[in-house]
Amino acid sequence: MPDFVQDALALVANWAGRPVTHTTIKGGFSHHIARVETEDGDRWLLRVLDPRIAETGLGVPLHQEIANTLCAAATGVGAQVLHVLPGAMVLEYIDGVTLDGAVMSTPETITKVAAACRRLHAGPRFANSFSIFRKLDELLAICRTHELTLPEGYTDRLPVVAEIEAALAAAPLPTVPCHNDLLPQNLIDAGAEIRIVDYQLSGDNDPCFELGDIAAEADYDPDQVVRLTRAYFGDDRHAPRVRLNAIMSNLAWALWFVVHCGLIRNRALFDFHLDAEAAAKFARAVRDLDAPSFGHLIDGRIPPTS
Repeated sequence: MPDFVQDALALVANWAGRPVTHTTIKGGFSHHIARVETEDGDRWLLRVLDPRIAETGLGVPLHQEIANTLCAAATGVGAQVLHVLPGAMVLEYIDGVTLDGAVMSTPETITKVAAACRRLHAGPRFANSFSIFRKLDELLAICRTHELTLPEGYTDRLPVVAEIEAALAAAPLPTVPCHNDLLPQNLIDAGAEIRIVDYQLSGDNDPCFELGDIAAEADYDPDQVVRLTRAYFGDDRHAPRVRLNAIMSNLAWALWFVVHCGLIRNRALFDFHLDAEAAAKFARAVRDLDAPSFGHLIDGRIPPTS
């Protein structure tokens, strides 16, 4: 266990005023997460931020993540922040079920996830802005600097990124506080509502990227994208924009996994084939770029059904 994690655990015991035990929670790709408990039944979540994550472009600066976590907590969607430590947070422990890909695809869950996003997006502005296009540029530069291996054929697809950015910029939407990394593991079904955790990549952004990222992570089909778009906006007018952002999510986060695999990989925290995940995300992007519907999406039109 890194020294900075040991230090944070000692500070939690001091804050609690009594001994605590901790259990590492696996599944997170970057920071150290632990359930902290006391003998008399109190239970919290300790999130210890690894400084290497921000330093390598895999997350926002630590002070911004903490600030954004506080903003998300104010909406009731994020976990309540009980105590801020140097480089760490003691958070409310949310009782619920972490979502998985199968559950993410049900109509009921799609509706609940859209409601959680609307609530987060209506909350206080975050401490930073976020663009998936600039993040892709940043990650690509890191890959080139460190001579990391990209998925085969990746650079051949880069010209289309400018085409997608121009299409989205033609009719911009106001930015809102976005999570920007809504894989199922960052969504907890607490019964009446979905809660959103882990603000490592958060920042004010186009709400359609949030929806597109959800669609990419859950690999939604076009009908599910329409359902998500309607649940969020009340109509499906922005469905093409959501689908273009799903492509950008897969393209950019493929590089995230390349960088993590090359510069951070920590098998002690999780057992995950990062290089395979990079290839899988890129393959999904290529599938959607090569689909006959892509031209319709660039034009802002919903493709005809077959």
